[in-house]
Formats: sequence, structure tokens, C-alpha cells
Amino acid sequence: MPVKVASEWLNSCSGCEIAILNLGETLLAVLPQLEFVHIPVLMDHKYFGQTGEGDIHHLDIPQAVVGLISGGIRNKEHLEVAAAMRKNCQVVIALGTCATHGGIPSLINGFRDEDLFERYYRGSETTDPHANPNDPALPPLLDRTYALDEKIKVDLYLPGCPPHPDQIAEAIVSLLEGRAPNLPTKSVCDTCPTIREGKGRVKKLRRFTENAHFEPGRPLNEMHCLLEQGFLCMGPVTRAGCAGNNGDAPRCLIARVPCRGCFGPVQHDGNQLLDMLNALASNGIDCSSVTDLPSLLRFSGAHNLVQAK
Repeated sequence: MPVKVASEWLNSCSGCEIAILNLGETLLAVLPQLEFVHIPVLMDHKYFGQTGEGDIHHLDIPQAVVGLISGGIRNKEHLEVAAAMRKNCQVVIALGTCATHGGIPSLINGFRDEDLFERYYRGSETTDPHANPNDPALPPLLDRTYALDEKIKVDLYLPGCPPHPDQIAEAIVSLLEGRAPNLPTKSVCDTCPTIREGKGRVKKLRRFTENAHFEPGRPLNEMHCLLEQGFLCMGPVTRAGCAGNNGDAPRCLIARVPCRGCFGPVQHDGNQLLDMLNALASNGIDCSSVTDLPSLLRFSGAHNLVQAK
């Protein structure tokens, strides 16, 4: 009998759902063993019945073995949907860094809701000033963006912006086979083949406004570490996985640009900002040369790490 799967997207962009489709032939191989009973990004399923009328006065999400949830929780509707998924799914998987650590949307946690409305409806250079919307049908905002596990129990975390299809495939196949998934636990640095000479090579960071030094056409293992070239690279404090399971180099590094930290901290409860400052200090780099400290939490600002001033 196929395993029933429900999927939901909350404060997200659908990139994680596209990553599911990017499983390609692996997805075709496992589809006969799966039955998607609820996945709004692909098929129509009304929360309150097909017509929105009648006797259904609660979120009607079908029972499923596996629940995939992308995106964090920003408003009351997100919270209600997440709770309904948790109630009706035996295993809940947080899919993508927005779900596991807040992602890019959690940068709003550095501002109050009032600041958001003022900027969005009146302060933007391309917006005609307008009053805040007050339609009671709009779900009210929560005080900040929350990662899933701040509001519901999560059984498995698949970080990434988006997660690599290899990790999604491993999670699905392991569940079908009844075993624990084999997911990356190392840092991006641990999987990066660039040349490293050790501490003391650079004292201050510089902005990435010019190309790193490398020989075009030459392999990555002949390029010197970008952090040791003086560029802020989040590799030491970011979980590996963006390259998939084939032993490839990290994707940003393949493009000769520094890691931006999109897979979140190496340890789930890590703090990328503090961990990165510690890494810089231990390598003799002046931490005050970091020009934008909040950017160190650009993908992991939930769990109260990014707060309004």
C-alpha cells in the first residue's frame, strides 16, 4: 500500500517544492510507493471543503504518514495550518531553511510589524502611500517569523535554500525502507577542496566587490581559500549538503564566490553569527571588519536570534 504524503507551504517561495520535482528519475521510481493526498502547490484541495461551505468548519487536511512543510510561521493562518499538519501526519519533515531556521523571511525579525507596514505601504519609493489593510479576512501577523519547531514538533530537518534533491530523496527512501536517513553533518569547509594555509594569512575582511583570485579554467582545488583571501565565507559555520551526495564541491565555491550560509548552522541549535565571529577571531581576523553583522544570520534568524531593536 502506498505511503500517504501531505505537503504544505507556509512563509515560503515554492523553491523547496521545485527541489522535489528536481529529484527527476528518483521521483519517478518512488512515486508508485507514494500517494500525495494534499499538496496545494500541485493540486487543488480546499481547507474547508471543495466549496468552502457546508459543515466543515476546521482545516480539513487528510491523514498522512509523512507531512512535508516548507516555510516558517509568520501569521495566524500559517500557525493553524502547521498545527493541523502536525495533528494529521505521523512524521513531520521541516523542508528547507525557512522551515528549519526561519530563512531569509526571518530577517524581518529585526523590525517591528509597524516598521514593516510603514515601509511597505508608505515608505517605499515605488509605492503610492496607502493605509494599512484592515480586512478581517486577512490573517493577522504574529510578532515575528518562527521556525517550525518553535511552534510544533518536528521529526526530521532538511535544511537548504532549497534542499538538494539528493537529501530529499534520501529522506523519502529511508522512510520507505524503515531506516534512519543518512544526511550531511559536516560543515561546508569540511567538503571544500580549496587550498588552506592556516591562521594569520589575513587580518581584516574586505567586501566581495571584486573577483577572488583564481585561474579561470583551473580546478577548484587550485584556488586559495576565499576566507584566507579576505572574503567573508560562511563555510566554517554552515552545514554541508548543497553539493548533494556525489562528493562534489560546494556550489557557491564552484562559482568562485563565498558561501552565504543557506543551509543554516552545522548543528541545528547553532548560532551562525557567534560561531562565525569565533571562527574569525581564532584565525586572527579582526571581527570589526565584518561590515554587516545581521547578514551572518540571513538564513537563520528564527529562534529569537534576530530581534527588533
